[in-house]
Amino acid sequence: MRTRLLPLLIVLMAGVLLALGFPLAGSLAGREQQRVIVDRIDDTARFAALAQYVTPGPAAPAGQSGQSADQEDERLTTLRSELRRYWDLYGIRVGVYYRSGRPMAHAPDGWNPPLGGEGEAGRAFDEALAGRRSHDPGQVWPWQRGRLTVASPVVRDGDVVGVVVTDSPTGPMRSRILHGWLLIAAGEAAAMLLAVAAAVRLTGWVLRPVRVLDTATHGIATGRMNSRVAAASGPPELRHLVRSFNEMADNVEHALEQQRAFVADASHQLRNPLSALLLRIELLALDLPEGHQEIASVRAEGKRLARVLDDLLSLATAERATADLRLTDVAELAADRVAAWAPVAEREGVDLVYEGAAAVTGWADPVALSSALDAVVDNAVKFTPAGARVRVTAEPGADTVAVTVADSGPGLTSEELARIGDRFWRSGRHQNVSGSGLGLSISRTLLAAGGGTIAYAPNEPSGLRVTISVPRRSPADRAAGHGLADR
Repeated sequence: MRTRLLPLLIVLMAGVLLALGFPLAGSLAGREQQRVIVDRIDDTARFAALAQYVTPGPAAPAGQSGQSADQEDERLTTLRSELRRYWDLYGIRVGVYYRSGRPMAHAPDGWNPPLGGEGEAGRAFDEALAGRRSHDPGQVWPWQRGRLTVASPVVRDGDVVGVVVTDSPTGPMRSRILHGWLLIAAGEAAAMLLAVAAAVRLTGWVLRPVRVLDTATHGIATGRMNSRVAAASGPPELRHLVRSFNEMADNVEHALEQQRAFVADASHQLRNPLSALLLRIELLALDLPEGHQEIASVRAEGKRLARVLDDLLSLATAERATADLRLTDVAELAADRVAAWAPVAEREGVDLVYEGAAAVTGWADPVALSSALDAVVDNAVKFTPAGARVRVTAEPGADTVAVTVADSGPGLTSEELARIGDRFWRSGRHQNVSGSGLGLSISRTLLAAGGGTIAYAPNEPSGLRVTISVPRRSPADRAAGHGLADR
């Protein structure tokens, strides 16, 4: 679940950061360009103030024409000097033009933009002639190589007598925009790293109760009915779910405890009447001819019922018992059980052999493991035809020790494999073989109490392969490793 939730949070946070970053980058570019345009407007206004006294005005009174001409020449020289110094200092082309487009002064020398045309300079010139400042040019982006043209009218006595035109390079402005974008990108990257860290912590905080709940659910599913969850962290909804789960587990455990107590009490209470009934059957058999079929059938059914009651009592006891886990030589125990069942196998004509490691240790309850091996070997010997072999092996794995019992009997179908180990279940093809159908259920319960498992699979070319697995690590090590995995 974390692998699905974490990418979703990261994508959402990345979307938010991008949604904020793109407008911020556009705003920064617009602000930089507007600052340049405002500077050019101020410059053109200053040059227009100088140029308005240079342009020819109304006819001068008699006797003052020479003085006016001298003043005009002086102001024109001042204007040209200012334009040239402006060009030298800033590298911005600037010119003052009469309404006809004839230059009054410009810098650098020889710069004559196309005025009155369809280009940017022509449109700016025409707007300035109309008595207003030229419109703001379009946004220039860092990857564009453009220039900014700004024009302002030269007004004298309320009339537009000329136009000041500036033509600015955009390189410095684009560099500043790009630098600002890099800072924004760095900020976005830092924010994204913080967002990822926050998402990791958030998902860990949200999902930790889910992982603990999953562990407890698995524990209950595998027979550890005392598994509970401490509602100490996580969102309120999950803490409420944890409390509900604990209440449910308490009720389930109580119901199962009542069921086990009932089965144990019923089995125990039925044993005495059944024993008395079997005794009376034996007494009746003394008065009947030897080999009486009805008496033999009643005796067999009574003994079968006694075995069922014994197995029910064993199952109830196994479900209530706690495992006495020890570091056990599983290979030695398996070899010992093979030796114990060897006479039975020999009587049935079955070759029962142990072929595995000489010594391999695991954590198990020796009594529970012995009982499980007895049940599995018993079944294997029962269903293996005379002259065939039953192989028992013990091999270590990465985390478990596996004891495998492989027989050469008729085996089970896929549907039967799915049901084997259920209480009272027996294959319809083997109803003539003695048994209560509880042996494997008892084995599974005993193993589950100590963290062990039992699995079934077909054996090639025929038969059934039963694998009993017990942990290699101690319960404390497994609990510590599971706690680290939850972080």
